Amino acid sequence: MNEPKVFISHSVKDADWVRSFAQALKQRGVSVWFDGLDVASGDSLPDALENGLRNSDVLVAVVDSESFSRPNVLFELGAAIGMGKRVVSIVPKGIEPTALPFDVRLRRYLVRETPEQTAEELSSCLQAA
Repeated sequence: MNEPKVFISHSVKDADWVRSFAQALKQRGVSVWFDGLDVASGDSLPDALENGLRNSDVLVAVVDSESFSRPNVLFELGAAIGMGKRVVSIVPKGIEPTALPFDVRLRRYLVRETPEQTAEELSSCLQAA
């Protein structure tokens, strides 16, 4: 069975961590769509995001306590859920589950560790599915 294609949703402030995370996933053989690697200069960002999400099987949302007040994060989560895609959120250590949106709390989420540790845990989850 082929690994599912992963679309990584994130905020700009997490871009360095997410870049390392995406590279760690790729080293584990996971097919990844990450705007920092897959959108060329001059490309339409909204078009690239839509295409990346539509052609992915899993949305991985790297979130923080402020993420859910950002319309693009909520849009990507809602679009993925509406398309029937698997959604895996990566949340910071110590966040109260009640601070997470209901749709995130309904799914098992991962707690953010180093990019390599988190990639290993996600890769294991994807292989088990």
